[in-house]
Amino acid sequence: MADPVPPAEQNGPELARAALDAALKKRAARHQAAAEARAKGDSPARYRPRGYSGPGPDPRDPAKLGDVLSRLMKARGWQRPTAEATVFGEWEKCVGPDIAAHSRPVKLENGELTVEAESTAWATQLRLLARTILTRIAGTVGNNVVTKLHIHGPAAPSWTHGRKRVRGTGPGDTYG
Repeated sequence: MADPVPPAEQNGPELARAALDAALKKRAARHQAAAEARAKGDSPARYRPRGYSGPGPDPRDPAKLGDVLSRLMKARGWQRPTAEATVFGEWEKCVGPDIAAHSRPVKLENGELTVEAESTAWATQLRLLARTILTRIAGTVGNNVVTKLHIHGPAAPSWTHGRKRVRGTGPGDTYG
């Protein structure tokens, strides 16, 4: 065999031959280590080349987006803000279609949810169903996300427009 050429002076076929020889030596060393491990009764799995995943599951395998997002939310502590957003984003799913058709969530602070009903009659009905509504919300988004309900009727129009106005409740025949 001829004298080896220093790597800085290799080019073309000589460089390719040197890379191939290095890869074959590395492969032979891995095979030798695995054979020695089998002879000792040790598992050759830890001598497996990097980048090989094998037939079983591997952390590098593709994952579902929902699984990745749920792990991210858990790692960053975003479960509570996500549950609170679910109350507003999926109100119909949380309380049912009948209640959702006649009410809407307005504000959620410190576990206290403010709900606005479309009429005073529905506000009264929702106050009577408050325990059921809390149970449904807890079943959908989890316990202790909403702990108390504040239910009110529709907001009356404001009669305080302009710089000059008369004090009072407004037209008494309609809103008094």
